[in-house]
Amino acid sequence: MDKIKLKSRAKINLSLDVLGKRPDGYHEVEMIMQQIDLYDNIILVERRDKKTVDIITDCEHIPKNNSNIAYRAAEIIKKHFNIATGLDIYIQKNIPVAAGLAGGSSNAAAVLKGLNYLWQLKLSQKDLMDIGITIGADVPFCIMGGTALAQGIGEKLTPVKGLNNVWIVIAKPSISVSTAEVYSKLDLSKINNRPDTVKLLKAVADNDLYTLSKNMINVLETVTEKKHPIIKELKGKLIEYNALGSMMSGSGPTVFAVFKKYERAKSAYENLKIINRQTYLVQSYSKGNGYE
Repeated sequence: MDKIKLKSRAKINLSLDVLGKRPDGYHEVEMIMQQIDLYDNIILVERRDKKTVDIITDCEHIPKNNSNIAYRAAEIIKKHFNIATGLDIYIQKNIPVAAGLAGGSSNAAAVLKGLNYLWQLKLSQKDLMDIGITIGADVPFCIMGGTALAQGIGEKLTPVKGLNNVWIVIAKPSISVSTAEVYSKLDLSKINNRPDTVKLLKAVADNDLYTLSKNMINVLETVTEKKHPIIKELKGKLIEYNALGSMMSGSGPTVFAVFKKYERAKSAYENLKIINRQTYLVQSYSKGNGYE
């Protein structure tokens, strides 16, 4: 029985701008994506005694059928390469579900990378990313890892120098947000404050946390914060706890905050966890995705 264990890491958006809506209904975006060291554990076990793919997880909130994109990733590989053997996908969840942190996309990326290794498929990173985009817009970034400028619908990725071991506090309130609903309610004509991507990329490359924190903008906050005031409250709390800056990730509802020093980040984490259960103390991660 062959198996492989992987770490499936989350991401945050250091900026998120929506440039317009395309004829196909998707939105054109420009955003800076940063991998963080908050991860799910994924174990892939080849099963020669069956042909099916099965999801085995400790999390009741994720599906175990083809509505789980990690499952779909395995099915695509099996069908494309005509692989008859079955597969067990063990998912130990640490990344909050439906949080704007690309947890599901990261799981799918781990499955693609893991099966490429397990079944010796000899697919390049670009091959994997091309498959990934057919599953979800964030999957190619999760395959590549590190830090990137994302354009198009998020699939056009330019690797950039990322944050170097920066302390970050993540907080997900106990609410759910529909990404599709957020985008459908976004009024681009009323957005006056947009991220300066060039300035932010330089700040990230220089590890200039002050400039980064003062210029982080996510235009989707104009929709999600309006419907869920808790998001603004959490951002305010993190600033009160000495964060340099705080912003919502993706379409929400998770917020994150950047800290200059570990001691301040740890104190903020301990204080916020008392009132918000899903609070995490993590670091930025720049090494990409390996087999660990």
